[in-house]
Amino acid sequence: MDKQNYQAINWNVLEDQIDKATWEKLTEQFWLDTRIPLSNDLSDWRSLTDKEKDVVDKVFGGLTLLDTLQSQDGMSSLKKDIRTQQEEAVLNNIEFMESVHAKSYSSIFSTLNTPKEISEIFDWTNQNEFLQYKAQKINDIYQNGQPLQKKAASVFLETFLFYSGFYTPLYWLGHNKLANVAEIIKLILRDESVHGTYIGYKFQLGFNELNEDQQGELTGWMYDLLYDLYENEEKYTHQLYDQVGWAEDVLTFLRYNANKALMNLGMDPLFPDTAEDVNPVVMNGISTSTSNHDFFSQVGNGYLLGNVEAMKDSDYDFKF
Repeated sequence: MDKQNYQAINWNVLEDQIDKATWEKLTEQFWLDTRIPLSNDLSDWRSLTDKEKDVVDKVFGGLTLLDTLQSQDGMSSLKKDIRTQQEEAVLNNIEFMESVHAKSYSSIFSTLNTPKEISEIFDWTNQNEFLQYKAQKINDIYQNGQPLQKKAASVFLETFLFYSGFYTPLYWLGHNKLANVAEIIKLILRDESVHGTYIGYKFQLGFNELNEDQQGELTGWMYDLLYDLYENEEKYTHQLYDQVGWAEDVLTFLRYNANKALMNLGMDPLFPDTAEDVNPVVMNGISTSTSNHDFFSQVGNGYLLGNVEAMKDSDYDFKF
């Protein structure tokens, strides 16, 4: 039996120009947490109440878990169903950046928290029933779902489930606190916007190849999944935010982002919530340009590594 020749990837011959555009966008956005001067936020951190600190700690614990899921299982499951070689390269990039995201939260913890507090945060994260429910729900789809189901689950995670955690640093940024912590979150947001849009685009390519009955069945499955995830997210949000009175505002933010996830998948929005319904302080946190720090290396002679470019609202809505 003849062996099939192994194929070298050729970026000069593209089946899908979106692969190249996404690769270039992601590599242009490359960043590392070590370039952000997190210690400059310590005075702000000390001004927060114990309950406010507890919310920050726990939302970052939850975000760490979800980014771990994406880097360890999510992208590897999607790579089994690629359409082009270049798509796998893009997913490799996404996989690495999800690891960067997960590590970034540990950098925040090591700056703001004691070793004992860090241990408690991870114990809480690894045992919380609502966090574990959504992680296991998504991972079950990654391990056992059909290719398009995996893509839909990934978009729901990237564009919806992260946002119960993102609310907190954006809220404090809107109040001119924890600016460097928020700088990391805004860089993560910028990445996730490209990830969700790209994977949603690949989903739509496959969805459009289905017949009408198959499309109807998959659409029903997706909305059922979103309802289930939102019901769990309601419980998680109340558990986290009732102590500071933010739960209803966070849920509005979640519903708004659930609609954005559906739009990435080419689906109709589910909830009536729009950007105008979201707490304007949080929307202001998203739209505030980055601080343009001079980021220096933490090793060697501390040479200038470069500035993070000021971000616009449109940076969070990556379109092809």
